[in-house]
Amino acid sequence: MLGLVLVGTRVSMLVGLASTVIAVALGGVVGVVAGYFGGRVDAVLMRLTDVFLVVPILPLMIVVAALWGPSVGHAILIIGLLSWTPTARVMRSQVLSTRERAFVRRAKALGASHLRVIWHHVFPRVRGLLVANSVIVLASAIFFEAALAFLGLESVSTTSWGTLIANAFNRAASSAGAWWAFVPPGACIALMVLACSLVAMSLEDVGSARVPESHIFAGRLEVIRSDGQ
Repeated sequence: MLGLVLVGTRVSMLVGLASTVIAVALGGVVGVVAGYFGGRVDAVLMRLTDVFLVVPILPLMIVVAALWGPSVGHAILIIGLLSWTPTARVMRSQVLSTRERAFVRRAKALGASHLRVIWHHVFPRVRGLLVANSVIVLASAIFFEAALAFLGLESVSTTSWGTLIANAFNRAASSAGAWWAFVPPGACIALMVLACSLVAMSLEDVGSARVPESHIFAGRLEVIRSDGQ
């Protein structure tokens, strides 16, 4: 069982990390673009986000996994493509406040492009929150992987924490009193989710610390009057 748990850790972490990268990248881009540009762009992107938010994510994952077939690659895509909405919401709210800061307005007044303002001035202010949110997404991804595997929506040849629990219950390990067949992988999932939550809270505290805003020196700004002078 120790060997199986160690092998299952590799698969569970692979699915969790890969799907987290997809979800955070997609949600981060949507949230930053919606919060920075606002207006119609914000309205369209947030309505799209609302559509995914109102749909229960686990039943939707089960339906999609059943249609695509059991596979580790499919599990990564399913979890990643359906877990981006919380990241988008969090990033949008943070960018909405960041874009009104004085240093962002100074950068725009100096003629900086939208891409430069986002990459050099907005993103550094929100990346700490993005990293903290990524750890939360990682915990959710590991949990969803275990749920899909437990329901038989992952390849039977794959060894992960979820498949170990599924095999234990399929072989009536709980009724036979063989606790060592399902307690270790279940404890690993619980401890990983707890660890990710604690790390995320610590990272959020560090990222929310006030950073100096004087890294942009606008110099002397000339106001152009309506007559062009």
